[in-house]
Formats: sequence, C-alpha cells, structure tokens
Amino acid sequence: MPMFHAVIWLDHETARIFGFDAENVDARKVRAHHHPTGQHGSEVRTQHEYFAAVCEALEGPTEVLALGPRTGLADFEHYAKKHRPQTARRIVGWEHADHPTDNQIVAQARDWFVRYDRMNGVPTPT
Repeated sequence: MPMFHAVIWLDHETARIFGFDAENVDARKVRAHHHPTGQHGSEVRTQHEYFAAVCEALEGPTEVLALGPRTGLADFEHYAKKHRPQTARRIVGWEHADHPTDNQIVAQARDWFVRYDRMNGVPTPT
C-alpha cells in the first residue's frame, strides 16, 4: 500500500526508508554495493548507483522528509537535484540527524509533517 508521507535516513552506506500514515509504517533498506576496483572514478560510479537505487525506492510517496549526517545528506541532495529532479521535487525537507533509531526517525517525521502540513493549510489526518 503506497503511503503519502515517507522519511528517509541515509548516509553513504545505508538508506532506511519508512512510508507511514497515522497507524502503519512500511520499512525498507537500501545498501551501497562497493565494486572492488582500482579504476579511476569507480567510487563515484558506486555512489551514483547507490543514490539511484535510493531514488527508485522513493517512487511511491508524494512527500518525503530526508534525514542524515551532513555530508551524506548533502551528497544525496546534490545527486537528486542534478540527476533525479522528479524525486528531488517530492523531497519537501532536508534535516540533519546523526544516527537515530528507527522509532526516533518515524517519530521525528510524524512531528515534522504535522507542522509542515499545518503551514501549508492541509488538515491533519485522524
């Protein structure tokens, strides 16, 4: 069941994605796959493949909050805006967060979206 809101926490290795509504949470993980090669640019290619997989995992939700450590979040934001603008447009917030638990991620996102929706005149779902 596709959810309207989602939150993603990511760094350079792992993305934890949670689609949620008032009662349900759907959790997924995407992990970076490293190519053991000495070729120039292989690290960038690996990061782009990882970020592409993350963007594909974000296809369902209409509004997404992105959380993560500063550098990982900044790198993903740059990738999404440059290579996946349709995904970047659905990411409505970028917040820094070090290493919260899954429950803390979902709780922070629920609070964030209540404020975000109120600011945009959207009634809070019950």
